[in-house]
Amino acid sequence: MSRRLSRRQFLEAALAAGTAVPLVSAGVADAASLVGGGRSEKLNLAVIGVAARGRANLQGVAGENIVALCDIDENRLSEAGSGFPDARRYVDFRELFEKEQDLDGVVVSTPDHTHAIPTAAALRRKLPVYCEKPLTHSVWEARQLRKLTKEAGVATQLGTQIHAGDNYRRVVEIVQAGVIGPVKRVYVWQGGTVQAGRRVESGEPPKHVNYDLWIGPAPMRPFHESHFHFAWRFWWDFGGGQLADFGCHYMDLPFWALELGAPTTVVAQGEKAHDGDNDCPGRMRVEYEFPARGDKPPVHLTWFHGGWMPKGAEVYGKNSAVLFEGSDGRLLADYGTHKLFLEAGKEARPVEPSIPSSIGHHLEWVQAVKNGGTTTCHFEYGGQLTEAVLLGNVSYRAGKQRLEWDAENLKATNLAEADPFIRREYRDGWTL
Repeated sequence: MSRRLSRRQFLEAALAAGTAVPLVSAGVADAASLVGGGRSEKLNLAVIGVAARGRANLQGVAGENIVALCDIDENRLSEAGSGFPDARRYVDFRELFEKEQDLDGVVVSTPDHTHAIPTAAALRRKLPVYCEKPLTHSVWEARQLRKLTKEAGVATQLGTQIHAGDNYRRVVEIVQAGVIGPVKRVYVWQGGTVQAGRRVESGEPPKHVNYDLWIGPAPMRPFHESHFHFAWRFWWDFGGGQLADFGCHYMDLPFWALELGAPTTVVAQGEKAHDGDNDCPGRMRVEYEFPARGDKPPVHLTWFHGGWMPKGAEVYGKNSAVLFEGSDGRLLADYGTHKLFLEAGKEARPVEPSIPSSIGHHLEWVQAVKNGGTTTCHFEYGGQLTEAVLLGNVSYRAGKQRLEWDAENLKATNLAEADPFIRREYRDGWTL
């Protein structure tokens, strides 16, 4: 099949060769401004996964030219398509990549277990990608996407939308200005939980659902609503429970403020409503140890979910929060607020805002694609965050044992039992 050069590929090739490229319309400053989609014209975008979070992400980029929509649920695809009647519709994202040769970017909002494969396919085509959090289902997948992103050299954004909020920026500024002193201890708790019910052994998928494509690289299981739309989050085959669902939102703040990277040790414990081997725990506590970074001390971070929280945290009146403990005081934050608690004799000195307000999490990515810039939650940052978050699940699944982490070699040096949870086997016919 012949392949035509996309607008982006043509312009990049022409500019690299020193070829003059005519302006396409008045008001476009120069041909170089068109590379990656152009400052003035709309991007040609494909959106894979169009309901739930996919619907929100689709709306987040709706100001661009939506040329292709993809979903395994034809009812959801039809509903989304009614708002974008000119967009071509696909059930299989592999067909989309085969047929759509004039794309400027891709938005991926599938369930966790199928994030990595379409994202990798886009990156291999050097297409910018916006992917919903967590970046991947496994630690190994996150590392592969980080490598592919570096090779592709394109704009990426992890869908941690709260990262664009002004409150997170003010917290980062306060911590990095040293107002509470060096931080060695962080507590993160997330109050919500939805526990999986017992898996039903058989069922028939609806006729409008391509269930084989929905399963994708995961082990084939009989269809049942207990692990389908939304509920997939709470089964290891398809998601990672509350930690994977919210860890990239709440742990994003200490990662950003303290410039964390890979942990050195991780140990998890948790409780389930019943003893299924494939359902995620409704309650968890995960201890992460991070090494010193330059003149910054080591950090001990504890994650809680499902109602567990640090001892005495009830006094803060927060169902979900992040608590930084420094030598001179504490800083409590949630999605929209923060509060200082300084030691006696310490004065809260003002910190001038230094991190610019975001133009919007989706728009950051759109503008980075158009202008050749970067985003605040690109896949290198988001990939490291995802790896650390998911290591809590690895420790839990490997027997709730302490995991000594060799980040460079992607290996738990003391725990061979962790290997199958760091990198899972794909179902026949699926590869990254």
